Amino acid sequence: MTRKNNTSPNLRKNFTWNLVGSTAWAFVSLFYMMIVTRINGIDDAGIFSFAFSTASFFLVIGTYSGRTFQVTDKNKKTTDSDYFYLKIVTCTVMLLVGVLFCFIRGYTGIKIMTIMSLVVFRALEVLAECAYAVIQKNDRLYQVGRSMFAKALISLIGFLMVDYFTQNMVLSCLMIILANLVLIIFYDFSKLQKTGFHLQKFHRQKVWYLLKIGFFTFGFTFLNFYTINAARYTLDSIANNSTQTIYGIILMPATVLSLAGQYLIQPFLTSFKKFFSTDVYKFQTLVIKLCITLFGIGLICILAAWLLGIPVLGLLYAIELDGNLPGLILIIVGGIFNALVLVISTALVTMRRTSDQFWIYCVVSVGALILSRVFVMSSGVFGACLSYMLSMVLLFMMYVAVFCYRLHDFKQNPEQEVLRATKE
Repeated sequence: MTRKNNTSPNLRKNFTWNLVGSTAWAFVSLFYMMIVTRINGIDDAGIFSFAFSTASFFLVIGTYSGRTFQVTDKNKKTTDSDYFYLKIVTCTVMLLVGVLFCFIRGYTGIKIMTIMSLVVFRALEVLAECAYAVIQKNDRLYQVGRSMFAKALISLIGFLMVDYFTQNMVLSCLMIILANLVLIIFYDFSKLQKTGFHLQKFHRQKVWYLLKIGFFTFGFTFLNFYTINAARYTLDSIANNSTQTIYGIILMPATVLSLAGQYLIQPFLTSFKKFFSTDVYKFQTLVIKLCITLFGIGLICILAAWLLGIPVLGLLYAIELDGNLPGLILIIVGGIFNALVLVISTALVTMRRTSDQFWIYCVVSVGALILSRVFVMSSGVFGACLSYMLSMVLLFMMYVAVFCYRLHDFKQNPEQEVLRATKE
């Protein structure tokens, strides 16, 4: 008997453009930092680095359950229109929380304006991500990649030009907003309409239903961002902006590993969904292969960092980084474990085991808070790197334990597990 080929006809094109788009989108923040460091100076760079990470933190509120949840959703109770209305609600909350955060922390002047400008930019990203989910479900992930590449390139050029001529970081951030808004209207929504999508009537009950079923996904994603940035927030409380800049630069290479995880996972989201419904062993094999590939990439990154990391980063940012090699290695080791967690998390989201992940992060975020307080207070930037690495190791160990346990249940009763996940 010949098995039906479940491979997407656009797999190669989807993978290639997702690779290009995700690379550009992930690395654009690195170039923003380079521009600000060279044009505005190390203190402004520290403000920008903190503002960008804070806006990314609040992005979790806007995305709520995220694109993965929407793409792998097998529930027939809701539609993509309901997800759009959900994101309008969560973006509103995201903006309000951003204002409240700045007020509580007592920020003023350029710091509050930079943070809120980037929060607005991230809110636009939320709306784009919702459109991306619909486009991806129609096997057109390559269009998502093209959109991300165009946004990254045009935003970067606009940011550079405005900052070069004005040396005003806030105006440069407003340029990012403008560039993304134009591309969302004229590209993303245009491609969305071609999928046959039409915004339907608002149903409060359905949006409330999505808020309920997506809460644990939102919760563990929110705590994930806190866990990753716990050391950064401790530094913000005890150190100056230049120290924040140095830590932000050292943390940048970990983005490469997170990016590698996104490269591998995004084209296979539909495969996760398909194998979960049809073949538990293919599902397990997919997770293992992605983890092995990411681990190999991580080892290459450690070698590259050992040989060239500090000189290259110092050259790119025009900042003296001697003495920070041990911290950089710790960051990359932590980044490897974080990328592996991303793969396992995607599998658990597909299985709709989101509450498990929420409780994992409740434990790990408390651990990250304690570790960051202890090590950052005593060892500064190196302590921040160490606390990040230890938090990621703890997170990985707990994820592996839970995944193995749930996979055993899945193998024992595959039909029952699929039915349970469909209902949730």
